[in-house]
Amino acid sequence: MDHRSGQMSAAQYLYPPLEPFDQRMLDMDNGHRIYVEQSGRPDGLPVMVVHGGPGGGCSPAMRRFFDPDVYRIILFDQRGCGRSRPHASVEANTTWHLVADMEAIRHALGLDRMVLFGGSWGATLALIYAITHPEAVAHMVLRGVFTMTEAELDWFYAGGAGRFFPELWARFSDAIPEAERGDLIGAYHRRLFSGNVMEEMRFARLWANWENALASIASNPVGGEGPSDYARAFARLENHYFVNKGFLEGDEWILKNRHRIEGVGADIVQGRYDMVCPPVSAYRLADGWENARLRMVPLAGHALSEPGISAELVALMDALAQR
Repeated sequence: MDHRSGQMSAAQYLYPPLEPFDQRMLDMDNGHRIYVEQSGRPDGLPVMVVHGGPGGGCSPAMRRFFDPDVYRIILFDQRGCGRSRPHASVEANTTWHLVADMEAIRHALGLDRMVLFGGSWGATLALIYAITHPEAVAHMVLRGVFTMTEAELDWFYAGGAGRFFPELWARFSDAIPEAERGDLIGAYHRRLFSGNVMEEMRFARLWANWENALASIASNPVGGEGPSDYARAFARLENHYFVNKGFLEGDEWILKNRHRIEGVGADIVQGRYDMVCPPVSAYRLADGWENARLRMVPLAGHALSEPGISAELVALMDALAQR
């Protein structure tokens, strides 16, 4: 089954496409303007979708995981990506700026509490927001958990995942001189921020292709080429966050502060064969968290578009609406 047929299979579990009833740009600090949209039911149960990356941006498909007759669906593009401006900018762009943006969006939309729905880096940011604003979170639905630890970064950028995809790893790592391969995140950082746009584009595509090729067990392992502008924003923002360890105070910050959200309910959906964010992170996050439920999807990788992942997420949101 190729990647496209996998997405078609996932689409059958989703609600039909829908258009936003509200789209706006919110002015934040340092010249950042954040794109925010709402769809579904204006007086419905608010759910904020937190996209991945960092730098991934939202897509119309993200509206389709929720019953539009029940949910008030809020999507936003994080600083520097998607329709937010300035594009690909890392100035005044840290985890704590994004947490403040989410809080500003909540106040701008007049929300008391909301459900957070996030995967990969979106799960990271949702967890950090919840730890700092637990009173504002009614529930969390997390997918493909990433907790921004050094071990997770080493897995993906220091050769762990490369043991399963040696030919793709060679393409990613061999683009860097051998003397610099001990720190590929740092080596790519120098090239993604070199000031030479052609060089930045080239290394952005290499960075994005390495991740995209491993995202789904249904994908073509050759790894497709994405648009250069998207790749540049995605790679620069993701690398900026990773080289700065997520701007967190110490390793395993999320796990060390999980006690602050013990009272918040969470459903965690994890692909058993997730090569980007291996299941051990989801397991460690859920272990001992009384209000968290972990669901391992047997034949699934990392991507939101995995059929098993999509089916599980829609079922969870439908069940949450009933509760």
